[in-house]
Amino acid sequence: MIAILQPFIPHYREEFFNSFRQQMPTDLFCYEKQEDMKKNDFKEGETKIIQLRSFMKGPWVLYNPFPLLNKKYDVLVLMLNFGHLSTWLILFLKPFIKQKIVLWGHGISVKRYVHEEKHPHILLRWMIALSDGVWFYTKKELSVWKTFKPRINGHALNNTISGVEEILQMELSDKEVLRNKYKIPQERILIYCARFNEPGRRVDLLVDLIENMSSKVFAFVIIGDGKLKPDFSGYDNVHDFGALYDRRIKSELFSMADIYFQPGWVGLSVVEAMSYGKPVFTFNRSLSVMQCVEYSYIQHAHNGMIFENMDSCITGLAQITNEEIERLGKNAREYVRTELTMDSMTNNAVNAIRHVKPLAI
Repeated sequence: MIAILQPFIPHYREEFFNSFRQQMPTDLFCYEKQEDMKKNDFKEGETKIIQLRSFMKGPWVLYNPFPLLNKKYDVLVLMLNFGHLSTWLILFLKPFIKQKIVLWGHGISVKRYVHEEKHPHILLRWMIALSDGVWFYTKKELSVWKTFKPRINGHALNNTISGVEEILQMELSDKEVLRNKYKIPQERILIYCARFNEPGRRVDLLVDLIENMSSKVFAFVIIGDGKLKPDFSGYDNVHDFGALYDRRIKSELFSMADIYFQPGWVGLSVVEAMSYGKPVFTFNRSLSVMQCVEYSYIQHAHNGMIFENMDSCITGLAQITNEEIERLGKNAREYVRTELTMDSMTNNAVNAIRHVKPLAI
């Protein structure tokens, strides 16, 4: 039996855990209260969990480790986070317990990526050395770690979202019909869909783009809410739908858009955008523009565009043709179909477990 530790279970992760449980008996443990998710603008999931008592202060987390040490568990999937003090305790106890320990995480800090890509954090190196295996979110981080630890027992899950297969099976609605419905006359529509709760998303660059593009040619559809959200009411070409979980409306908005645009902190939102056949436009990862690990899904000039600065972004948007957008969008959707389905992520996780514990059931 498997025990998996998470802070909480958001709605976009439910399908993964439900699918994983169908193949391997699993208990899910959470150390944050599900209702606390709303503070960070997450939608609460409905997956059954076991709540652990915990104490959190800044980056440090101390959760009750003893339920995880129950002998019924063959494998513990803990988080690859050196701030988890209880995980260190379990790792140090490893010679005395029967469980195999898998660590699951980004592998490289989003905020320190530019540095850690070349110099992985020493504490993460230590954690990985003490574990039996590692689940990385993407192939890129696995390849980075293999350059430093060639014999690492690492597996890339290809992180994705719930409902992606359903989106891939959709027949997208006619753009012109939808543009008339939502009264958007502009020739080009860019869509943004992410929470406004992280400075790294560089919403200032989104506002800059809105202000620098012709309002007669470019329209912007905004989905998302949060404490850092600017006031878009002063822009006639911005259509703000706030926090939106209605699949029908969301599908219509993505269907009528041409391009998905998110300046920074690109994460799982790009999977959703690409599954709708939308090329992803963003900025190059740097010290000032941080990107999440799913940034590696974007292949410049193949399924999206990665710009060096605002000037090149403005020029690129002004010059790109409908034919080029269609080509990028088809490639984006095909990438999701071949690499980022939930079946693929689940199978990758199951195979990784069997690699550390062949008889785990």
